[in-house]
Formats: sequence, structure tokens, C-alpha cells
Amino acid sequence: MAAVCSEIFGWLFILQGLNETKRYEQMPTILITGANRGIGYALAESYVKDGWRVLAACRSADAVVPEGAEACVLDVADPASLTRLKEALADTPVDILWNNAGVYLDKGQSLQDISDEDWLRSFQVNTVAPIRIADALAANVAASDHKVMVFTSSIMASLTGNGEGAYAYRSSKTALNMAVRCLSKDLSEQKISCLMQHPGHVRTDMGGDEGAIDTATSVAGMRGVVDQVNPNNQAEFNGQYFNYDGSLIPW
Repeated sequence: MAAVCSEIFGWLFILQGLNETKRYEQMPTILITGANRGIGYALAESYVKDGWRVLAACRSADAVVPEGAEACVLDVADPASLTRLKEALADTPVDILWNNAGVYLDKGQSLQDISDEDWLRSFQVNTVAPIRIADALAANVAASDHKVMVFTSSIMASLTGNGEGAYAYRSSKTALNMAVRCLSKDLSEQKISCLMQHPGHVRTDMGGDEGAIDTATSVAGMRGVVDQVNPNNQAEFNGQYFNYDGSLIPW
């Protein structure tokens, strides 16, 4: 009798695993970097509520992510960490890759106060890392139905609307925009759409209490753009630079 029960429980365990696999196959998947705080956390929370499989990438294994999201470790500036994530994902399709992680190391600093180390770190995290991640996971995105890559940029990257100060942050985000434009051409034949999103001046740790909008408004606006994108309308979105309200930002 004990042997029979053991066998039954064994089959139930296998069936549960198969059902879980089938459930994941039926759910669209989004991978969000910097998903443990601010805009990234709000994005993860929003997509979980809408029934997506959310892979919440954070630098620390102890990071808190929204309930229902799957935490995965990724230090965006560490190539070895990216390699481990790529191996863990294997051939998992990723419908939306949202490169959201970023730093604003020279906020409130004068040009004279910005260290070379912080300036270079800004480029490493804000410019180089998102493109390396996109390149590493391009096959996963290409294997999905949506085929979308989103890069959280900033209106502060606009040359037309350029303001004063924030040399490291502005220049790193402007460079990101150029790199994404290059990537959008390289991946176009795979029907992948690459777009840049300004989230608005959001009340977060980075945006500060003086932010004009909250995270819910930012996320709803950006999703109003991103969730429309698919291989059939690629030409409308690929390589474009959007404000959170859906309008195009001049370069």
C-alpha cells in the first residue's frame, strides 16, 4: 500500500510540474532589469497583475520583488552575471525585454564635482550594459510572439531639449539612444522592435519627491505604447524615442 501511495504521489508531482510548464508556455513573458525598486518594481507589479510571467532581474538575491514575480539575479555591469542569466534562461522565449536599470550618479553635482569614475560608471550601467544584455538575449526575444526590447531612457538625453548640468547622466542616456538606434537596425530582420521610453519625472528615489507624476501614471503611460508593439507594426515603433504619454521626443 505504501509503495502504491508513493507511486501515486510521484505521478501527481510530475503532473503538477507539467501543468506548471504548460501554464508558463501560455503566458507571455517579460524580463525587467532593476525590478526591485521604483519604476522597475511598478512595471513588474503591473505585468504580474495582468497575468504575465515576470522575470524580475535584480543585483542581489535578497532583493524584494512584487508577489508573483520570479526574482533572478543580474548585476547588469558584470559580464559573468549576464552569462549565468543567459544560461539559466536557455531557450525561454522573452516577449518583452525591458532594460530599466540605471544610475544617476551626478545628480545635483557641478561639472567640477563629477569624478571620472562616476562618469565612466554612468556609461557602463546606462549605456553599455543595456546593449550587452539585449545582444545576449536577442535569441530569446526573437523566439517570442511579441519580440520587443524597451530601453528606459530620459528626456534629458534629447539634444533638442537639452538643459544644463547632469553631464554624466545626460551624455550616457544620449549615447544609449544612439546605440539603441544601431541595434534597431541590426535586429530588424528578426522582427524585433527596439524602442526608447522616457518614464516622465517620476516620484522615486532617483526622481525625488519633486517628481511630477507617480509610478502608476508612468507605467500606465509607457505600457500604452509598449503593449501595442508586435512584429506586424514594427515599422511604427522600431528605433523610436517616446515620452511616457505616447508622444515622440525630438532627438
